[in-house]
Amino acid sequence: MPTDPLMWPEPLSVRHQGWATPLRRPRMSNDEDVRPGIALTNRYLSRDGVPVVPVSGELHYSRVPRHRWAERLRQMKAGGVTVVATYLFWLHHSPARGEYAFDGNLDVGAFVDMVVETGLDVVLRIGPWCHGESRNGGFPDWVQQAPVRHRTDDPDYLAMVAEFFAAIGGAVGDRFGKVLGIQIENELYTQPEHIRTLKRMAREAGMAAPIWTATAWDSAELPEEEVLPLYGGYGDGFWVDSDAPWAPNFRDHYFFSHVWDDPGIGADVRRAQNIEAAKGGPRTPSDLFPAATCELAGGMATAYHRRPRPAALDVATIAHCKIGNGSAWQGYYMYAGGTNPASPDGMQESHATGYPNDMPRLGYDFHAPIGEAGTLAPSHAELRRQHAFLLAFGDRLAEMPSSLPDVRPSGVEDSETLRWALRSDGDSGFLFLAWYQPHFPLDTYRGARFRATLDAGALEFPSRPIDVPAGTLARWPVNLTLGGVRLAWATASALTWLPGDVPTLVLVAEPGIEPEIAVADGGVVNVQGVTPSLTPLRVTTGAGTLDVLVLPAETADALWVVDAPRRRLLLSEQEIQWSAEGAVSLKAVSPSPVREYAPSRQAFTDLPLAPPTAPAPVDVLATEIRPASASVPAGYGKHDGRSSAPSRRAFDDHAGVYRLALPDWAADPSLDPLLTIDWSGDTAELRVNDTPVTDRFWDGSRWHVNLTDAGYTPDATVTLHILPLATVSPVSLPIDARDRLVAADTQLLTIDAITLTPRTLTPESR
Repeated sequence: MPTDPLMWPEPLSVRHQGWATPLRRPRMSNDEDVRPGIALTNRYLSRDGVPVVPVSGELHYSRVPRHRWAERLRQMKAGGVTVVATYLFWLHHSPARGEYAFDGNLDVGAFVDMVVETGLDVVLRIGPWCHGESRNGGFPDWVQQAPVRHRTDDPDYLAMVAEFFAAIGGAVGDRFGKVLGIQIENELYTQPEHIRTLKRMAREAGMAAPIWTATAWDSAELPEEEVLPLYGGYGDGFWVDSDAPWAPNFRDHYFFSHVWDDPGIGADVRRAQNIEAAKGGPRTPSDLFPAATCELAGGMATAYHRRPRPAALDVATIAHCKIGNGSAWQGYYMYAGGTNPASPDGMQESHATGYPNDMPRLGYDFHAPIGEAGTLAPSHAELRRQHAFLLAFGDRLAEMPSSLPDVRPSGVEDSETLRWALRSDGDSGFLFLAWYQPHFPLDTYRGARFRATLDAGALEFPSRPIDVPAGTLARWPVNLTLGGVRLAWATASALTWLPGDVPTLVLVAEPGIEPEIAVADGGVVNVQGVTPSLTPLRVTTGAGTLDVLVLPAETADALWVVDAPRRRLLLSEQEIQWSAEGAVSLKAVSPSPVREYAPSRQAFTDLPLAPPTAPAPVDVLATEIRPASASVPAGYGKHDGRSSAPSRRAFDDHAGVYRLALPDWAADPSLDPLLTIDWSGDTAELRVNDTPVTDRFWDGSRWHVNLTDAGYTPDATVTLHILPLATVSPVSLPIDARDRLVAADTQLLTIDAITLTPRTLTPESR
């Protein structure tokens, strides 16, 4: 880049655009369903009069062992989730008409209690039709087979729904006084009056919440003022054909935009509903309600015919763009994976039940930030930094509409125009930058500078053009005031701020971008470069004092921000959890330091933790007890043009079987033993005493199994069953997995490594 500013390219420009409509308060939560301290406007949700940006994550209590609920909720809290959303799958609770079970891990009332005790809010997605890759979309067989017009106001159908709603009302009871929201139905597109009917019936059954929601994607027709419309965004989907290219509706989520609709979500099921797809252009949220989501991709499920494997940045970029677009509520599906209840006929979506996709019978890992076995994916770290930002600055951000730059990408094929947006109230704001997409990698963007025009004038930054590496997700503060100090701008991402006699602004450097900060003092803006470190830079102006801690980019994935009762910044390479009271624990595989930033000392100090005592991880020997078939079929049939999963008989006929030799401590729940399987093939099952406990379709990723949750006991036999994948199979695989498959001779089956790892939970000494 030339050193002469006259030779620099013109800055990329954006002008603050104020709210398009005046502040309004809908009936919901204000005039009806009033809950003290909670209020909804057309811009944001407020708690006790303070705007907030909620972060909701999906966890299905009926897909998680009850003894794991508390830990999963702590893991969600540690990830910055503030609201837990959950489906109530009708078929999990009611095997026959008039029979309902709400015990064990079906005890939704106890689940609500535990969510609240953890310091989180809860949204109940009551259906009655849910989808969630469940059998019949969540309908029990006795409902699915009933001679009624399902998902309509057919009186006979509504009579069955009334029984289910009454059961929910009885199971949750007065706990509805703690429920933040209730979602009616799911992916219902042209029946607003039916949604209105279901809401009335839910109320009659004793359900209540300050917020009622419904999914709004694909231009769904919703009853005006009755439900908060919720949107979504997935960067890929198992629900499209195996040979389908990366579609524009997936690609669009890697751009900043003010279009919230997504016609692609659930398009397969909608096609099955035989509803005309062409219904006009996309729409933005109602003037009565803020832009909110419930299904941003937390990962992606794996169908037999198509097996997407989203990377951490695939997930994080979509979420980041939605914040820049003006999101007032970030909602993820899924945030924590699980396991389907065991059933002879299967509880999963399948070709056998008329659905367009064959899903695993048991495993519902979803490549989520918290996996089926309770392991944290890299996406957990990527997202929790965004969520820490929302926690610290959400009260400001909620008041800031989104403005798009003057020059924007021409379409989803445009890989040259920088992708960015501004959220601002006209005085201050945050610049959001996203330079990443999967499948078609971006090149480094050269020579970027920005001009943001606010009410008082324009700011240009940084001091000289910078190169933006591919993979950059940035949220840079503009005219941010803390401790009386006004930061005109910074080229490092805002993470959080810590209170103290001198407050601390915490920024995280971007890989490959040298950070600068600009401080406004008495009409003069002083710019200086900052070397990222664990020690802050103290800034003093005539108006106040502020510590600015610019952390190195390489620390990003080890950052944790405790939210209550006081805000704390921790550094740990291994998993951190904490209680509602803020008591921190380390979930460790091996001894690992945890460091806490002390604002009064301007330094990180070691957190006192007792060293974990556990055996060392071990390699697990897998002994072949039956070889796999030497030649497996290229396929096992098709449904609607899509490859079907092998039948139970075909799987048992062709799969290789391997007995696992496990140490004695593998049955010790206090060590939380984790089995990690590196393998290749088509489909696989893990069985305990010949009973399948979980399964997986191969997509090139590691497979984690929690032995305690699998029901392993000292005298049990554990076997691994793997079906080879024919090299001519038409199933869609990630590129690296496909390359491995085609490099095989005629079929692929390997066990590359199996390890068993103990994990202990060590509390801090207080």
